[in-house]
Amino acid sequence: MKTYLRILHYARPLGQYVGPFLVFSILASVFGVLNFALIQPLLDVLFDKVGTADAARFNQKPSTWLDLSQWFNYGVGRALDAYGKLGTLRLVCGVILASVLLSNAFKYFSVRILETFKARTVANLRQAVFDRAVTLHLGFFTNERKGDLLARLTTDVQEVEYSVSRVFTAFFREIFTLIFYVVLLFTMSLKLTLFALVIIPLSGTVIGLLARKLKENASEVQERLANVISLLDETFGGIRVVKAFNGESFVRRRFEEENQGYRRSLLRMFFRQELASPFSEVAGVSVVCGLLLYGGSLVLGGGEFELSASTFVTYIIIFSQVLRPAKEISNAVSSVQRGAASAERILKLLDTQSEVREALNARQATDFSEKIELQRVSFAYATGRPVLKNVSLTIPKGKTVALVGSSGSGKSTLADLIPRFYDPTEGRILLDGVDIRHLSKASLRSLMGIVTQESILFNDTVFNNIAFGSNATLDEVVAAAKIANAHDFIAATPEGYWTVIGDRGAKLSGGQRQRLSIARAVLKNPPILILDEATSALDTESEKLVQEAITNLMKNRTVLVIAHRLSTIQHADEIVVLHHGQVVERGTHDELLNLENGTYRRLSQMQVAV
Repeated sequence: MKTYLRILHYARPLGQYVGPFLVFSILASVFGVLNFALIQPLLDVLFDKVGTADAARFNQKPSTWLDLSQWFNYGVGRALDAYGKLGTLRLVCGVILASVLLSNAFKYFSVRILETFKARTVANLRQAVFDRAVTLHLGFFTNERKGDLLARLTTDVQEVEYSVSRVFTAFFREIFTLIFYVVLLFTMSLKLTLFALVIIPLSGTVIGLLARKLKENASEVQERLANVISLLDETFGGIRVVKAFNGESFVRRRFEEENQGYRRSLLRMFFRQELASPFSEVAGVSVVCGLLLYGGSLVLGGGEFELSASTFVTYIIIFSQVLRPAKEISNAVSSVQRGAASAERILKLLDTQSEVREALNARQATDFSEKIELQRVSFAYATGRPVLKNVSLTIPKGKTVALVGSSGSGKSTLADLIPRFYDPTEGRILLDGVDIRHLSKASLRSLMGIVTQESILFNDTVFNNIAFGSNATLDEVVAAAKIANAHDFIAATPEGYWTVIGDRGAKLSGGQRQRLSIARAVLKNPPILILDEATSALDTESEKLVQEAITNLMKNRTVLVIAHRLSTIQHADEIVVLHHGQVVERGTHDELLNLENGTYRRLSQMQVAV
């Protein structure tokens, strides 16, 4: 229940929906019950069973408003006196028709309110999940599978949507319908109703046992579905590799395993879930048959019985209608357990806290005037496995510092610490003498332009990819593209800057994608640049052109460059060599080449040899 109360938090203000829905649901239930309550006087009039004694009884005004049956009889008696039997028949038929119309009208209005409530809840919930996900630290996405996150945003939210709808319908409409039917049955026959209601605790016990297991099955189903979505994402994202290595049969087998596992889990859950409804229906019909046999034998035997034949038939018809709301409530109990499993997966994500947290009263970094300083910084993705060890480094304003080293030496990790994608496990990073953990993340990152080794582009137009995160004009975007030597190939596309480049820029070559990423950094015009092997995907000609553009862009800026190609960093003010997460050398290009048995010299000689 706590889980659903938290979910309902996203439907605020609840009173805007619950109050009107409750009113319309009660009215729909009242008129729905009235339809069947009018059956008895209709039968009496239709089969000419209203004698002198009955007419006298019908004219007796009920002593309490709870005696619904007598109220109906009283109305029929007045109608008989005023209009006769044929007129009363017409009146009863008209009242039944009006009651049906009103019942369905109120039901329609309640459904409209429910759908509005459901849509608002789900939209707010999905937005909250997405907002939480995008604010989490980068390490979260490294550890979590994308398919699982997609499942929580799609199928889990849809499951909660369905569950919320069933819960509201069952516990705010069907419960009242059930209560009204039971009250009416008690007014007609206390003994028969008490006998009939033995079904409720029996059904409740069985349904409760089924629901307890259903939640476990539902959790397994959602986990299996997340695996399927993850595999789809990995396969379609790497379809070029799949085809290049003739991996179609391998990925088909993997998908078949996951798909069949999902099928088996789904069937186990459905088989258990669908037991509740038929059990409650069979139990209810069994009671109806028992009532029909017992009461019918008394009516046919001519013995003393508190109900007339018409009243008994009406009683049986009304009791049979009790099964429908009872069935809906039992189905809702199953749906609640299934929805609770999905809701818990969603709330687990919503409760996840970013490891890179905003400081209270965080300062705004408005400009950069002095230096970036790393003081004895260490970092580990996992406890006991440090990636950086006791790194100290100063990057003065306007200078270019290059990081080199073999793969896995910690270059990209060090670069990720400066914009606070991660926080150091030890030590601190200062911007103009201020610990960056005391600065707001947004203002800190606004000072930086980042071009990564992998070109991150979106399935959107060229213009929107370059202008991402800004309100740039077309002229500004074109100017940035020219600096990045991207304008010519953009102009050659069918729709120029309004050309959609496909998923992850699939319609472009690797060099073109990288130049768009560089243009995006150029447009931001930041005082600090972080270039993580920014020219690695360019051909020789493009690399030369872009390197010239980057060199011009780097003037009067503070630049941190990561490069495997040492030829691109020869003019850096300082080159820092990392090895196994530690700084082993530092100096200019010429200084490092003069170091006997130096790591930088060895790397340089290896590239020259190649």
